[in-house]
Amino acid sequence: MVFSQEYALQADAADELNRFRSQFLFPQHGGREVVYFTGNSLGLQPATTKEYILRELEDWHTHGVEGHFNARNPWLSYHEMFAKPLAELTGAKEKEVVAMGSLTGNLHLLLVSFYRPTKNRYRIICEKKAFPSDTYALRSQARFHGFDYHDAVIEIAPRDGEYLISEEDVLSTIEKYKDSVAVVMIGGVNYFTGQVFDMQKITAAAHHAGAFCGWDLAHGIGNIELKLHEWDVDFAAWCSYKYLNSGPGSVAGLFVHEKHLGQSDIPRFEGWWGTDPATRFLMGDTFEAMDSAGAWQLSNAPVLSMAAHKASLDLFTEAGFEKLRAKSRKLTAYLEFVVNEIKKEKGTDSIQIITPVDEKYRGAQLSLIFPGKGKELFHALTDNGVIADWREPNAVRVAPVPLYNSFEDAYRFGEILRQVV
Repeated sequence: MVFSQEYALQADAADELNRFRSQFLFPQHGGREVVYFTGNSLGLQPATTKEYILRELEDWHTHGVEGHFNARNPWLSYHEMFAKPLAELTGAKEKEVVAMGSLTGNLHLLLVSFYRPTKNRYRIICEKKAFPSDTYALRSQARFHGFDYHDAVIEIAPRDGEYLISEEDVLSTIEKYKDSVAVVMIGGVNYFTGQVFDMQKITAAAHHAGAFCGWDLAHGIGNIELKLHEWDVDFAAWCSYKYLNSGPGSVAGLFVHEKHLGQSDIPRFEGWWGTDPATRFLMGDTFEAMDSAGAWQLSNAPVLSMAAHKASLDLFTEAGFEKLRAKSRKLTAYLEFVVNEIKKEKGTDSIQIITPVDEKYRGAQLSLIFPGKGKELFHALTDNGVIADWREPNAVRVAPVPLYNSFEDAYRFGEILRQVV
């Protein structure tokens, strides 16, 4: 690898996925596309999103309520279109996934089913510095069931002086609380550091301890390889506006392993869209659950946000996730190389990369610390055409997304970083 524009352009020319860049809309800075490295916060808009949404607005205009049956993509079954692409992205069976709700709302719905505390088995194990919404959800679930969350929620922190959470500490904590843990729920990719956890190993440890295991995949889906069914994960939830590029606050999704489907006695908050489609419109007074993750649905599909979701997922299907992940490894490695070249120039104390070096334990993200500098450096990047992401107390997160970022983006970032450090 070489830190040069010539090398970056050659890498882009050899990249078979580089054509997808033109299918996204980039903000502008100084008459030029920005270096958009914050797809782990809000993905760019696909160029087809407007067309997809307008199609549904036109069908609403044309058909009114009959659009549920007569729209080009009938609204009654609209959510069913997402089963195949979401199954491919999560390593699931189609009946194990559903596009619905919002991330935190879905987590609460899943915890109703999988957090079943008893007097002796009531603890939840999670990571310290989880995304705050996860922390709030878990603590409020513990309080709802009458437990003191200080006792019920066990947070695994990085060791002193470190940013990453030791896998050994995760496993030893599960073993320590094996007689009292009810649920292990961790962010599959830590939002702050970009650390990817060994979900298969941790899930197995949770099950060995007699607990359910679930994952927040907000930063995982569309970013790293997932095999939720094979890993025997009990449940998972995600949003779609980060790597899935489906728009701010767009429809989220969830996974429930097939071994938990079709159970009439599983605790669950119920709504009519979770009922068997064959009897749904009979308006009966008895809930007859779908034999799929769709049983966790509450209401009919939010078609307009789902149209934006479909615009992005169609691009994922066209590109193929295996190819995207291969590019992600190369692009992230090149960005890491560029940052380290700047570090050599500016001094070893100028920049610290806290994301794991091993590509097995990271996705399309590098979290950077600039000792002695704070938001002023982040703002300097912004002022020079880089849209990155600041996370308190001291991290700049940069996400080289393989679907629309380029090797030239990594080079340009390096040139700007050289100026502002």
